[in-house]
Amino acid sequence: MARTDARTLPLDETSTAALAQRALLYRLVDPADPEALRAYSTAEARGFLGEEPTDDEAREFGESIGYRRRIGVYDEAGLDPQVPVATVNSWVGELSVPGDRVTPFWAISGVTVSPARRRRGIARAMLEGELRTARDAGVAVAGLTVSEATIYGRFGFAPAVEATTWDIDTRRAGWRGGDVPGSFDYVRREEAVALLEDLHERVRVTRPGDVDGWTGRWRQFAMIAGGSKEPGRTRVVRYADAEGVVRGAVVYRLTEDPADMARHTLDITYLVADGDEAYRALWGFVLRHDLVSRVRASLRSVDEPLPWLLADRRGAHVSVHDHEWLRILDVPGALAGRGYAAAGTHVIAVSDPLGFAEGTWMLEIGTDGEARVTPTDATPQVSMPVASLAALYLGGVHAATLRSAGQLTGEDDAVRALSRAFSGDTAPALGIWY
Repeated sequence: MARTDARTLPLDETSTAALAQRALLYRLVDPADPEALRAYSTAEARGFLGEEPTDDEAREFGESIGYRRRIGVYDEAGLDPQVPVATVNSWVGELSVPGDRVTPFWAISGVTVSPARRRRGIARAMLEGELRTARDAGVAVAGLTVSEATIYGRFGFAPAVEATTWDIDTRRAGWRGGDVPGSFDYVRREEAVALLEDLHERVRVTRPGDVDGWTGRWRQFAMIAGGSKEPGRTRVVRYADAEGVVRGAVVYRLTEDPADMARHTLDITYLVADGDEAYRALWGFVLRHDLVSRVRASLRSVDEPLPWLLADRRGAHVSVHDHEWLRILDVPGALAGRGYAAAGTHVIAVSDPLGFAEGTWMLEIGTDGEARVTPTDATPQVSMPVASLAALYLGGVHAATLRSAGQLTGEDDAVRALSRAFSGDTAPALGIWY
């Protein structure tokens, strides 16, 4: 699949002018300028309250996201005009959607605004600039993972993938998943990058909401990236089936209870399984690990099979939170890019304050799950804001649920039919940040 290189695209003129009126400079970061990259890395680290990177860490970070379009907002009247007061980076990636397929999407990351420059319209200018650039490049969907959930709804984004966090008392929870044939082996952390990359690429298309990864992310998971803290506490274990085919891996960190060395905490950084057997094998491995009394994991699916593998599911505390937010920019492009669970014809009115998705659309779904989407003058059966369409897009919420929350309108039959069409075999899931 040919993808647009976001680095080749010009700056959005509307955002450039809006920030210039505030005496701020909106500028692409030159990837060939090490000082500019160093300043950008510093600003992004400050924005997420992290430690400021060393020169080597900034260089490595710059190289790891070299495929991205990086933008800084600069205040030339400030004390340090070379360090941006706001940052954003973006690229065209692949988003897994229902129907075991992928679609191009505009991935947005590293959105920061200095606390010293808040409430000056900077975030709005950057985000609307990203959406206009994506729209002009012909990308139908934009997405991001968020640290603050109250920001992005105003730009038409909605949570499309929820995630669960698990805290498991292994002694109470127990295990009833049995033993799975196959073998486990420790993998050197330096060799884990290729393993994780291969497994992720192998399974991501089957998980709506997942995205293509990048080497820098796997280096961070394996704790070999610059700035990794206490890398010696991280372990990587792979699982191979009875035929010797590698089917999964788990990356985890161990922390000892100073009062009792038999009560370690095992924190799962990433667990990827190619198939049900690998899933059961890896969870059985961590939950029955010697000297471990507590297992914690985050960014798991909301329909995780794990409760059915525990002898006492009350030994697990589970919380749910939003994780990946999407924004629809082109309704025909987005809706035709995914598969559907039920045939039918739906007339959907979408309102969009920014204008990208505004209109009334006829969604015609065949018995093969393929769809055709065209503008129409027909009377809408269902009406919704663009954020509701984004929430529905991966099948993570029913249209009837959104109607109950006042987020769309329509008669019972039309809303139920839309729910059936958009539903999937599994809940959307995304096990990484981007």
